[in-house]
Amino acid sequence: MPIPPLSATPAPWPEPVVLEGRYVRLEPLDPAAHTAALWEAAGGAERDALWTYLFAGPFPERADFERHIAAKSAATDALFFAIVDQGSDLATGYACYMRIEPAHRSIEVGNILYAPALQRTRAATDAMYLMARHAFEDLGYRRYEWKCNAENQASRHAALRLGFTFEGIFRQHMIVKGRNRDTAWFSMLDLEWPARKAAFERWLNPANFDESGKQRTRLSAR
Repeated sequence: MPIPPLSATPAPWPEPVVLEGRYVRLEPLDPAAHTAALWEAAGGAERDALWTYLFAGPFPERADFERHIAAKSAATDALFFAIVDQGSDLATGYACYMRIEPAHRSIEVGNILYAPALQRTRAATDAMYLMARHAFEDLGYRRYEWKCNAENQASRHAALRLGFTFEGIFRQHMIVKGRNRDTAWFSMLDLEWPARKAAFERWLNPANFDESGKQRTRLSAR
């Protein structure tokens, strides 16, 4: 069977925008606006474990952390967003679009840092929903990727929960912080997005949570 043709029109490169969600607001990462809150949420020697599977860090010293945020905000091959809690108006994490290939309409979400206050919350899921929706609906990408260290079971579980499909392991893919990294690959496609979007929106609806804040239906139970 012949392969059907696709439009050769490239997707646009993502631009700095503000993405408003129910629980979070994604803002282009700005050292002046976000460094102080991110340091309080994720910096210091007591939070070294947050950086285990990230390429950078840990950051026991604030000066090093400030340089790190400045470099991320100035990156030209990726676009970083601060994840700002709608209630407190404070940044509690960041994430970025990376491995951006407009000609193939493929883009990756990565470099995800969730401070303890953001982990396992509605806000954390809302942030990933906003980034996926923007990639598919506003920018017109057809492939949305998630990659992580194969040893990072929490990240692999998160990818599946969010609706990504596991594609395999790239063995001996990288050397990170002096150690081998096998990389687990996941993807979500544009044709899958309508069903994934509906699942996100059902889960994020306040009606999905009881008086104590416990979810009634799991996101992965779609």
